[in-house]
Amino acid sequence: MKTHKNIKFFVGIVLFLAVVLNAATYSPEQVQRVVNEAYTKYKGDMGGKNADYIKALARVDSKIFGIVLVDKKGNIYKAGDVKSRVSIQSISKVFTLALVMSERGSNFVQKKIGVNATGLAFNSIIAIELHGGSASNPFVNAGAIQTTSWVKAKESKERWVKISANMSAFAGRKLTLNDEVYDSELNDNKRNQAIAKLLDAYGRMGSNPLEATTVYTRQCSMNVSAKDLAVMSATIANHGINPLTKQRVINAKYTPKIMAVMATAGLYDNAGDWLYDTGLPAKSGVGGGIIAVVPGEFGIGVVSPPLDSYGNSVRAQLAIKYIVKKLHLNPLTK
Repeated sequence: MKTHKNIKFFVGIVLFLAVVLNAATYSPEQVQRVVNEAYTKYKGDMGGKNADYIKALARVDSKIFGIVLVDKKGNIYKAGDVKSRVSIQSISKVFTLALVMSERGSNFVQKKIGVNATGLAFNSIIAIELHGGSASNPFVNAGAIQTTSWVKAKESKERWVKISANMSAFAGRKLTLNDEVYDSELNDNKRNQAIAKLLDAYGRMGSNPLEATTVYTRQCSMNVSAKDLAVMSATIANHGINPLTKQRVINAKYTPKIMAVMATAGLYDNAGDWLYDTGLPAKSGVGGGIIAVVPGEFGIGVVSPPLDSYGNSVRAQLAIKYIVKKLHLNPLTK
């Protein structure tokens, strides 16, 4: 009996030491210093250009550049313009996916929508045909529209209320619609309408395809700041609990599933290079935002409208990579 107790004690000591040795070694002062360095280092970078296929996005101030980190305790580290708001665009796909997982389960998402990268452009119609009518994953436009259609609702208004309330819960404040962006996109979403109708022909849609496309366009037009994005990603990092409001927004069992899709399909056709460089699940939007999740530690949100050829913010990528390197945040190296 005594030997058994000694073994349990020894195992406990080993586990405690393992936690201590693997715990974060950065201080709050160090985190803020690195965030400041990233902002200073890249604020003058003039690479990329605003998205111009959506007219309202072309008019957004390209000088906006803000970086925010939020840790699991709710501490906020920031630099630059962290208050200016841009449309969330494709980053919204993460949170509507979270909503559908909460309502229908992760197996439903995997079987009905898919969780594999397409290998083709984010708005590809060919990809649907090549994959037997499947959207492949919730982060290409086809999968995102399909995901929106599966939010449980009797009609369009109820669907929108649930989607917007869910995003607001992740952000810890009531988000509002960017009417200019919404009107601009609504008048130029015929390709997405075609995608939705094709998916409907394959029996993959959960609601009327045109209704779902309109709601999807609306969700992409929500206004967010760098701080909003950081809080939203920190909620995922914190196993579904918003670190500021302390509200549980999603069951912890779903956050690894969400991060897995972010890792494989979060930065359009450059998702592989991003994961190779950072090891972090992330999602970008053509409004200029990027979120990145350091599991169990931080949420990172950066806003800077000029994009590279893949549709990802140039300065946001540079800043996050710098922070990851300086703070040793790549979870694949631990």
